[in-house]
Amino acid sequence: MKGIVSLASIIITALLACSVAVANPPLEEPVQYEQYCEDQKVAGTGVIDISTSMVDKKIALEYFNVMSGEGDIELDSEHTLSENASKLLRNATDKEMPFNLFEESKLTFKGDTPLVGGKFLHSKSFYGGIGAQIQESFSVTEIEKEQKAFFASTDARGHWTDESKIEELSDVFNASPTHLVGLNTKNSFTGTWGTDSAWHKIFYKDIKDHQMFTGTFEAEKLIKFHEAPFSERPTPPCAGVDC
Repeated sequence: MKGIVSLASIIITALLACSVAVANPPLEEPVQYEQYCEDQKVAGTGVIDISTSMVDKKIALEYFNVMSGEGDIELDSEHTLSENASKLLRNATDKEMPFNLFEESKLTFKGDTPLVGGKFLHSKSFYGGIGAQIQESFSVTEIEKEQKAFFASTDARGHWTDESKIEELSDVFNASPTHLVGLNTKNSFTGTWGTDSAWHKIFYKDIKDHQMFTGTFEAEKLIKFHEAPFSERPTPPCAGVDC
């Protein structure tokens, strides 16, 4: 019986040792990096069916954005993806920073048939991200919305080898928000609108937030998950012991 208790103690100690948090280092940017940009302005009356998805394993990104309905709509939006973050400088909150994904939209809608949709942004831990995710969902007959979604996971220094160029871009590198998952929104609506956000690390972290509103509301909301981009060396469970 004593042996079983000792074994259990060893297992628990090992699990606790494994649960020590280690910050994810920024992902290395591909030498042959890829980019995507979509910019649109739409105004009219009729049937609406919009869908955008971006999955990029190299930068641990999953992004989906959909909406459908029927009515009067005005939409001004930009979707921009860059595996080299220093090529994509945008202002998401209060200053310009390098991002891997940036989405900005201004939406006005009114109709008898609800506009139904949602947005999902995820830094996938299996591909080297931090596991944080944000989801927005809505079903509205009337809405005015301004929104920015942003994501960063790579080292903004990329593959620069020219020392003078590195010095020139030092401010950009110092402003790198890696790892970052965020949503900044301001809207007024009639219907249902809400967000779900979560950040989970096994044995260490479990953050969840749910908000849903049905009726006529005005809302301003900023959600950010951020992990500092420093590589930390984990401490071995038996450090300092000769064995």
